Amino acid sequence: MGDRWVVEEDKRQRASRAIVAATIGYALEFYDFITFGFFALQIGRTFFPSHDSYVSLMASLATFGAGFLTRPLGGIVIGRYADRVGRKPAMILSFLLMGVSIVALALVPSYAAIGLSAPVLVVIVRMVQGFSLGGEVGPTTAYLLEAAPPEKRGLYVAWQGASQASASITAGLVGFVLSLLMTKADLDAYGWRIAFLLGALAIPYGLWVRRNVPETIHVPEEGALARPGGKGFVNAVRDNARIIVVAFVALASGTTATYISNYLVTFAQATLHMPARVAFAASVVRDLVSLGASLLGGFVSDKVGRRPVLLFPRFLTLLLIYPVYAWIVEARDAMALFLGYGVLTFVGAFSGGPLYAAFSESLPKPIRGRSIAIIYAAAITIFGSTTQLVATWLLRVTGNPMALAWYLFAASAIGTVAIVFLLESAPVRVAQRLASVPAQ
Repeated sequence: MGDRWVVEEDKRQRASRAIVAATIGYALEFYDFITFGFFALQIGRTFFPSHDSYVSLMASLATFGAGFLTRPLGGIVIGRYADRVGRKPAMILSFLLMGVSIVALALVPSYAAIGLSAPVLVVIVRMVQGFSLGGEVGPTTAYLLEAAPPEKRGLYVAWQGASQASASITAGLVGFVLSLLMTKADLDAYGWRIAFLLGALAIPYGLWVRRNVPETIHVPEEGALARPGGKGFVNAVRDNARIIVVAFVALASGTTATYISNYLVTFAQATLHMPARVAFAASVVRDLVSLGASLLGGFVSDKVGRRPVLLFPRFLTLLLIYPVYAWIVEARDAMALFLGYGVLTFVGAFSGGPLYAAFSESLPKPIRGRSIAIIYAAAITIFGSTTQLVATWLLRVTGNPMALAWYLFAASAIGTVAIVFLLESAPVRVAQRLASVPAQ
């Protein structure tokens, strides 16, 4: 009895280390990207001063988008490294690059201090960050899947999405506290820099924990749905074209929805004219909901299968988008903002939790890290880099706050159609299907 307890405790500790190692890098990377989005107004005034606040904001968001341009390159380079050398060294490399760049961004002097060199340096730093994040997602998602017991893959991989929520919660809390403690002038001058440097505090611990986890690339895999991957990368991609296309469209849809949601702080301040502290507090509430819903969705998908959890909440989301946004725009108060975004976030995150597990476990292990990285990087480069720019432009051109709702509805509808074509991959359902096939 005692020996079995020791073995089970050791398994739990190894599982916890695997989750922390994979998600801490993802969390830091998203803390950085989300913090940039939260402080887009302040960063715009620091590096792109203009008499027109709209011009400064658009320049800041364009710089935010520059970080997406190098993601595909990071996905190819670091993803290939993960498939050839190992998940662990790839995760260390991407985390180290992000650590260096997040500190650099916080220390770049303002336009007033060094002129045009300031925005040029910011763009370069953003491109390094994009490269590291492009190479982060594939290896860490593959690592979580491969470190998990087959019956818990959905829950383990859901920590990927949960780490985004954790990062956003932290960024929102930091922004909320800074907005309470600092004047508008101080927030513009150096408050946003403090937010980035606080994120950098996680760098030493993240490097340590990633150096001390076992490699998974050579571990035999159970319960895999994917076809064999020993045919070379191009042939393996051709054999798995269905899942790759579906994953790309679903991630493109999810990316658009995520960045519309992350636009909440700017939308609430610039369009609804609500106080910064209310906008930041609403983002924290939203992300607390996302954290719980992502993990719950992953857990439920391990029990009932991926497809039901991916599909039904998406149909519900399509029904809720218009009335929820109409309420928020009409009321323009904290209650509507908190509850409205909370409801949409719960439904969306519950469905999003098992998404990465669904397409990751459907890909062959020898190309998994690279494929996930490239699919993710391509989807987020095209749609993540443009979402907030398009949102700002739509709100400006139409003069209608509900334009954001229609943008979200269109993206969600396209993603829902893609998910319909996704095959069931949860081990519990695959095993049931195989058991029902008569023996030959």
